[in-house]
Amino acid sequence: MAKNYIIIAILMIHKKYNMPSSTPIKRNEILQLISREHHYGLLLSWKIREGMKKNVEINRITDYVNWFWESHLMHHFLIEEKFVFSILPTENNLVIQAINEHENLRKLFNEPEKNVETLKLIEKNLDQHIRFEERVLFNEVQLVATNEQLELIALNHTHTFSDNWKDEFWATAK
Repeated sequence: MAKNYIIIAILMIHKKYNMPSSTPIKRNEILQLISREHHYGLLLSWKIREGMKKNVEINRITDYVNWFWESHLMHHFLIEEKFVFSILPTENNLVIQAINEHENLRKLFNEPEKNVETLKLIEKNLDQHIRFEERVLFNEVQLVATNEQLELIALNHTHTFSDNWKDEFWATAK
């Protein structure tokens, strides 16, 4: 009996302080659409790391990063900001963090002369941002989202991404 009270107390503390629960929740099908796109973002981070490890010419990596931003991530950010983050109050600390991270990433992706340091920052910050959204923010969104809000995401999430980049610098250094 005392064990049950401890579990309940832990869950209440996690909720009060916006701490992620140790028990993963099943992602809503509509939010899964956005979550699947996060996989491509994590792959981008991995590809940048691989290119750096293989001493690939910076312009090859940068060309892919620019294409990925314009073809996919820019749209992804807009959908999240307009339809996902808005499910929570604008003053919610998680929303504020997510928007700040988006702004930081936008600045990095829009840097006209990307160098090794810029690419490393994109790789690191994007990876951390996606993990924050998946492990913390989306769980909070899912707890409060109405069916109408989720349907609005589905209606407006029409972009499909296809990674058909020809120069697979991450696979071989050429």
